[in-house]
Amino acid sequence: MDRQPFSVQPGAGKLVDLGGVGVHFKVRGGQTGGAFAVVEHPVAPATIVEPHLHEHEDELSYVLEGVLWARVGDQEVDLSAGSYLWKPRGVLHSFWNPGPDPVRILETISPAGFENFFEELADLISQPTPPDDERVYELCGQYGLTFDRSWLPELESRFGPMQMV
Repeated sequence: MDRQPFSVQPGAGKLVDLGGVGVHFKVRGGQTGGAFAVVEHPVAPATIVEPHLHEHEDELSYVLEGVLWARVGDQEVDLSAGSYLWKPRGVLHSFWNPGPDPVRILETISPAGFENFFEELADLISQPTPPDDERVYELCGQYGLTFDRSWLPELESRFGPMQMV
């Protein structure tokens, strides 16, 4: 990396769809010497990101529009536009949009690298033949990502069925 300043214009960056959650790449780790990456996540109504934890990175989310619900460890919050949410590595977390309006968040990932997972997952699930769960979980393991679905029944009983990403 040559440590040169850069800018990102509105709408710039690759956009991939993970089915209910998008990933709009804004700042790549290669641009920051691996210090951090930034992505935008549009989250469709009635969508939940499966409860998970990261072994290697912390995440800081900023709600750009809409109302996002989240649980980090034992803390559950609803976050309106302008709110921040810290999700430290090693702590189980999830976020969801019970609807009815779309949500958009800006996510800073530190250190960088995990943004590549989103791109690899999008490539994997966009194949003509959907991958088996084993291949998806293998990819997750390569990035130190693990899951725990124990929260899902209680969340669905309160918010209704949601598409899981």
